[in-house]
Amino acid sequence: MPAPVCLVDACAGAVMPSAPVALCAWHAAVSADWVTAHDGVTDVLPAPCRLCGSRLGVRWPSGWLCAVCEWRIGDPVDDELPPPRVDVVYYLRYGDRIKIGTTAQPRRRLAAIWHDELLAFERGDRLVERRRHALFAEERFERTEWFRRSPALDAHVASLGAGVDDPWALFARWTSEAIARRG
Repeated sequence: MPAPVCLVDACAGAVMPSAPVALCAWHAAVSADWVTAHDGVTDVLPAPCRLCGSRLGVRWPSGWLCAVCEWRIGDPVDDELPPPRVDVVYYLRYGDRIKIGTTAQPRRRLAAIWHDELLAFERGDRLVERRRHALFAEERFERTEWFRRSPALDAHVASLGAGVDDPWALFARWTSEAIARRG
């Protein structure tokens, strides 16, 4: 059986026996470069993203983007501008209770509340918070923002957290998007 040769016309380059596609080393490298330019390469950033702190990025021929917030690495962050306002509804667990509240400064707010775990963030302001309070009114401890855990409340929180490993990363992305919209 003859040794495999590159499938590109007029190329008789040798193909490694383990190659998944019959391309010589040079044509395989050209193909890999084309895919990289088209799809980018996910990799560890050279330094944490200045906007959200993520270490994961996508390398393009034109530069790096943060894989979490899509900030172009190397672009200046204008520290003179105030941070954008990003309102969130937060879900905190303390024992067998869940607090549903809202804030535009979640780090400061959550530092002031005794809790065991941040369960989720939901984008929204007082209107969304009031809707959630009404939705789970039967579980609410009277005149508070605390609720008894229930299958319905647990399902709602689970739906907010689906596909989200860290609620703070989601908040960082929303903040980055708000900065990008601001220009």
